[in-house]
Amino acid sequence: MNIQYILDYLTALGMNNNREWYHANRDDYKMANAGFEKLIEELILQIGKYDSSILHNNPKDLTFKIVRDTRFSHDKSPYNPAFRAHISSKGKLPVPVGYYVMIKPGDQSFLGGGLFADMFKDATKMIRDAIVRNGEEWEEIIHEPEFEKYFRVQGTALKKVPAGYEKEHPQAEYLKFKSWYVEYPVRDEELRDAGVFTARAAEIFRIMKPFNDYLNRALVDFQMPAGRP
Repeated sequence: MNIQYILDYLTALGMNNNREWYHANRDDYKMANAGFEKLIEELILQIGKYDSSILHNNPKDLTFKIVRDTRFSHDKSPYNPAFRAHISSKGKLPVPVGYYVMIKPGDQSFLGGGLFADMFKDATKMIRDAIVRNGEEWEEIIHEPEFEKYFRVQGTALKKVPAGYEKEHPQAEYLKFKSWYVEYPVRDEELRDAGVFTARAAEIFRIMKPFNDYLNRALVDFQMPAGRP
């Protein structure tokens, strides 16, 4: 696979973000998209060495469209110049959480994990309750030296601890969160060699895995609301 071709296409799309250019260069999109799917296929194989739950996935089912929903946005650009995929035991659904990949030129690529979505109240409550019950394990995971070297837990958060939870709880700051995720930035130069990148990405995801596992244990009974993707 040629990641440079992917970056070149996305750069051009970013500079010509209109439907006329996109359709005139449809063949280039198909080649770049096929390259990204090949990248995800290799990542599945690499990650599968320590997480077999994701091996059944077809890369085509894990990627997101580049067409933007502009109905409620001031930015009316029709396309998002990035290739994205979420690899989990249930594909690209936000739950269970898995391994997120975004390739975007301009040193904007990143590898991510955890719960990015903050609109599922049941999921948020399940994770808060898990932190209340197993706060020490949570702290051990997020402060494990190798994890802490690469990640800092982020997420949408309230200003105060929500009602029903102790304000003085040892993990009170994390109880304010509505989503919990981590990101590892990737520079364009790190994408020059696809083999090196996929090996590095798989290693980063391995370090991330205990964090994902903790969240997924909390979310084991979560059911996606009807009508949600």
